[in-house]
Amino acid sequence: MTSNIKVSNITVAAAILSIIFIIIFPMPTFVMDTLLIINISISIIILLFSLYIKEPLEFSVFPTLLLFVTLFRLALNLSSTRLILLNGGDAGNVIKTFGGVVIGQNIVVGIIVFAIIMIIQFIVITKGAERVAEVTARFTLDEMPGKQMAVDADLSTGVIDEAEARVRRQEISHEADFHGAMDGASKFVKGDAIAGIIITLVNIVGGLIIGVVTSNRSIGEVANIYILATIGDGIVSQVPALMISMASGIIVTRSGRGIPFGEETASQIFAQPSALILSGVLLVVVSLIPGLPKLPMLLVAAVLIVGGAASSSRRAKAVAVAEEAAATEEARDKKKAKSPLELLDIAPISFTFGYSLIPLIQASQGGDLIDRFLMIRNQCAYDLGIIIPKVTLRDNVRLAPNEYIVEVKGVEVASGKIMTDHLLAIATDDTDDEMFGIPTVEPTFGLPALWIPKSEREHAELLGYSTVDPPSVIATHMTAVLRRHAHELLSRQDVSKLIDNLKRSQPALVEDVVPKLFSLGEVHRVLSNLLREDVPIRDMTTIVETLGDYGAVTRDTELLTEYVRAALKRTISRRFIPDDEAYAITLDPQLEQLLAESTKQSPQGAYLSLEPGTIRTIFERMKACVETARERGKTPVILVTPLARRQVRKITEQLSADLNVLSYSELDPSVEVRSEGVVKL
Repeated sequence: MTSNIKVSNITVAAAILSIIFIIIFPMPTFVMDTLLIINISISIIILLFSLYIKEPLEFSVFPTLLLFVTLFRLALNLSSTRLILLNGGDAGNVIKTFGGVVIGQNIVVGIIVFAIIMIIQFIVITKGAERVAEVTARFTLDEMPGKQMAVDADLSTGVIDEAEARVRRQEISHEADFHGAMDGASKFVKGDAIAGIIITLVNIVGGLIIGVVTSNRSIGEVANIYILATIGDGIVSQVPALMISMASGIIVTRSGRGIPFGEETASQIFAQPSALILSGVLLVVVSLIPGLPKLPMLLVAAVLIVGGAASSSRRAKAVAVAEEAAATEEARDKKKAKSPLELLDIAPISFTFGYSLIPLIQASQGGDLIDRFLMIRNQCAYDLGIIIPKVTLRDNVRLAPNEYIVEVKGVEVASGKIMTDHLLAIATDDTDDEMFGIPTVEPTFGLPALWIPKSEREHAELLGYSTVDPPSVIATHMTAVLRRHAHELLSRQDVSKLIDNLKRSQPALVEDVVPKLFSLGEVHRVLSNLLREDVPIRDMTTIVETLGDYGAVTRDTELLTEYVRAALKRTISRRFIPDDEAYAITLDPQLEQLLAESTKQSPQGAYLSLEPGTIRTIFERMKACVETARERGKTPVILVTPLARRQVRKITEQLSADLNVLSYSELDPSVEVRSEGVVKL
């Protein structure tokens, strides 16, 4: 294997050096014939290879190979020009034969044919391939950050390991490098076409001058000799260049679909047999026009009709076989009695919808909701650090046609109604005027909104409304539901995957903590407590290290959660105080002391041993402070001591699920605290 690689390297180096040799030294005519045949063969191989590859990256060497092939062809052009001008127009049998075939008996016709080939090469194929390569390279570079984030999300949640992540990152980088190189390589093809035109003009003008000055022939004889050789040289050069340009265009216009171009083309064309049959019938009708050649048109029509009918027959048989297999499978399922355990299975999260929302789901009808759900799961994994289960989709005729519900573990947790042919218009602070629409409530945040016709979008935005399309309304609602119930969706099996993923990079840490100090269930409860308050668990290293540090102090998972929150203070501060400026509502020291003294411990956890009336008073005064801060346009946080945080959180859950309760130990030193009120008893 090593010897083969060395031979290949030596061969490539020798080929590159031979290009320089061809440029410098004159070639005999028989050597020129051999080199021209090699050039044509290389072009044919590259063109056919571009048709058979399944993905562009299978031919990743193409941009560099294109440079070498272009230099080789230009070197042959230079050498053939030398032979034409110094050898009386004799540049070998290959050039002479190609020139005779194209020119025939008429020089003018030959020049016109050659000019048309150059136009096709330069304006149509080369320019189009150059533009496609440029756009593809730009889009590939724009998509790189998103692809890298998806890999990081899969790695952090344990879906893939470090080795697979490294391979996927290399593939993303390789793809970007390839399309960037193709963008640059397309300039070689364009330059080659321009050089071909210039070389042809030089050969004609130079040949005429040399022939008239150095020989006794008439200008007509000289023109016939040199134009024949020049056109032959141009055709021999431009036909391979045309094939290389076609290969370049095929590669840059294809996306990785996993099948060769020929198979893909046949499968897509014959997938619509009715189009072939109708085309054949139309040709039969057109052939009835007097003066048109009927026999060729009828032959083509017969081929189209027969091909379409055969394809239709094959598709009908395939559908029949599939239906028979499905019926057999259904009958087998009906005969097979489900066990009680199978009937007890419930989906972790499901999306049930009325029949009017089917177009938003099915890709065949232009729906992209399934892809959006996948992106939401990836985003939640990247943002929260958990593996969101697959969303189960169901249609239900019992629902209203435009209604949907979201269930977590078989229990409805959210619902909404969508008008698929309208847009949701939400008023903003910049809204100048009211507009006509169907009143509704935005399902995620409960804001008043309007369903408006799609044609009114521009008018609504001019008035200051924020417009949202129906799939985005559902996707936003689903994102909020997944974040709100992330602590319920996190299973012990998911925790096991997260621990196993951490063990690959931190084996000593995991072995020292799980299961030596804490069971999987205890770790699960700590992670669930964090997710319940929207704290990400991506930093598993810090979480497990903190559990190991305090494992000898306590096994109370709620208290351990507080220790972990303190260790994650930078994460918590960046998440809930993004501008490093906290608008805080604090508690009177006497009230905090009362809460600390009234906290009692039981086997089921800590609880407040206060009279209901006292708790109600604290709740109402805290609510008044929060509403006052919100009226000032501030988003407040409750800031308390670490000992009182758990109990204050239990009180505020009744006030607002989105209200954040932080302890002083969870604030990053860079955060500036601004007081928005004090709660007193």
